[in-house]
Amino acid sequence: MTDILNEAQALFDYTRRFRRDFHMYPELGLKEVRSAGIIASELSSLGLKVRSGVGQTGVVALIEGQAPGPVVLLRFDMDALPVLEQSGAEYASKNAGLMHACGHDAHMAIGLTVARLLFKHRSEFKGTVKLMFQPGEEGMGGAELMIADGVLQDPVPDIALAMHVWNDNPVGWVGIVPGPVMAAADTFSVRITGEGGHGASPNLTHDPILAASQMVSALQGIVARNVPPLKTAVVTVAAIHAGDAFNVIPAEVLLKGTLRSFEPEVRELVIRRFKEIIENVAHAMQCEAEVEVKSITPALINDPEVTAKVQQVAAKLLPNDELDFRTTTMGSEDMAFVMQKIPGCYVFIGSANAEKHLDAPHHSSKFDIDESILPKAAGLMAASAMELLNS
Repeated sequence: MTDILNEAQALFDYTRRFRRDFHMYPELGLKEVRSAGIIASELSSLGLKVRSGVGQTGVVALIEGQAPGPVVLLRFDMDALPVLEQSGAEYASKNAGLMHACGHDAHMAIGLTVARLLFKHRSEFKGTVKLMFQPGEEGMGGAELMIADGVLQDPVPDIALAMHVWNDNPVGWVGIVPGPVMAAADTFSVRITGEGGHGASPNLTHDPILAASQMVSALQGIVARNVPPLKTAVVTVAAIHAGDAFNVIPAEVLLKGTLRSFEPEVRELVIRRFKEIIENVAHAMQCEAEVEVKSITPALINDPEVTAKVQQVAAKLLPNDELDFRTTTMGSEDMAFVMQKIPGCYVFIGSANAEKHLDAPHHSSKFDIDESILPKAAGLMAASAMELLNS
């Protein structure tokens, strides 16, 4: 395992070069044509059989071991965000209004490095590594598109692994947690309709802004008073759109936001109470409300047995790092769709460095990572895959 980490370190310039290239030329979900082309070319140069255009812009490749055996799928996401970069980095985005503000540039570069490591060591493991470079992770359904296009067939994976650089924690921290680790995500849209009129005569209106204000306040009672205290959920109203004049009460208000939970029964409770509160407050305020709740991803749940093996690999490979087996996040991840079907483990690699001012949060215009973690992430993914194939 030490050899794998040393080899990953020797490939640092390679990994960093691709990470910076991807960072400079970010592409939105399902439009990752340039990124996918580079990935397919690099994988083909190793002599791998590569399939492009999976789930629109996804890339899949196989690395065959020295004998028949299990199949381990390794997922790396590719898409960027519609964010104007303000990081000040020399490799800042050249595509105006687009930015790798979540770390998927690093994931692609790590994936290419993992491919090189595993190809070099293919005579040392049984079975097959299936590389899955996924488009559209940021709420665009990329995992579902690739599943529909056969990524979990021919061959069928037995185990799935994925990772994320994680600026919530510093370099030297690794999170490998059994059970639920990322939340189920639902979005909501609420259209509140009243009767608009002159701001000087509110008595002649049914004010949807007043109704919306009451709703935003009342919705916070779901987590505070309906969800059991030892359970977890989030209700966030993230957008309110109404009116455009100082003296006109509008006829309509639009609310948008997200609901997060880990357990199905908690999710059902939150959605039920959400709809009840919206409908009842609207009625009380002499308005009407249309509610739409849309599921984005289920909860991401790490398989305990697979996770225990990855924990063991991390303990041997990274003995000086802080290994965290408890931390979870209310963020969501469409790798959950893969792991609904295939037991697996999703790993977090601490990537922040406050001393270098590389600690901006994910999705921030100033987001960047400490690139020293690139070999560590690649080494851990490669070593975990080999261990799982040979165990």
